Amino acid sequence: MLILPILLSLATPAAVAATSSDTLRVAVGAREVDGRGYAPHAARVRVYVGPGAGRMRAEWTNVLTLGDSAGRRVMRWVTTDTQFPLNGEPVRWELRQTYDAQTLAPYGIARTASTGLVSALRIDGRRVTGTRRASSTAAEEAISYEIDQPGFVASASDLVPLAAGLKEGRVIIAPVWGPPMTAAEMRVFTVLGKVDVDVEGTTVNAWKVEERKQADNRLLATWYLVEKSPYMVYGEVPLPDGSIQRMTEVEVPLPPR
Repeated sequence: MLILPILLSLATPAAVAATSSDTLRVAVGAREVDGRGYAPHAARVRVYVGPGAGRMRAEWTNVLTLGDSAGRRVMRWVTTDTQFPLNGEPVRWELRQTYDAQTLAPYGIARTASTGLVSALRIDGRRVTGTRRASSTAAEEAISYEIDQPGFVASASDLVPLAAGLKEGRVIIAPVWGPPMTAAEMRVFTVLGKVDVDVEGTTVNAWKVEERKQADNRLLATWYLVEKSPYMVYGEVPLPDGSIQRMTEVEVPLPPR
């Protein structure tokens, strides 16, 4: 899973979405999305930018456990990260997220960072409430607003295609949301097929999936997904300066409980 993001000739996702019988239009809670295929695991993500092998910009570990909350089966993701600015001290943060284990509906997102940033959000359908402090010296702010519609969490958008089912030519149209957005954004995930990709020196045969913004067809990310841990093995995210952010993900042992 991403916490934040070889070309094949293909019609644009917008065109495919208009004509393909394999197009799924899903909302949060749709029966076509089933996250129960995700098993407890731990994985390490490394993020690179720049030409050639690039510079490692960040490294984090995702740990997924399953549990129950108020009678609901939930996913609990814990992400611990270190970011390495080009000039400056490393920044460490921890992100805790709770999703419905079947629908992927978000219930809670809490983040702390070594900069003093602290935020804790509760998501109940369209309602978002919680608190945020921008730094150790800033005042705590109350947060309360409604989203136009529930969305799958943007920093974990790569979870959606596998939960909806990977099949060559399939197009998945889904609302995606993340704080501080007050409106979900429609995204189009197109499953291009299976390809080999190098993941830290190991060749992995994975499903190649493009994620685009539906409104303007802009490419937001290209994901390489497998149907077992760590699920997302490689990703590329175009950056505003025209460069590409690359991510590798490999399974690591689950920490002792």
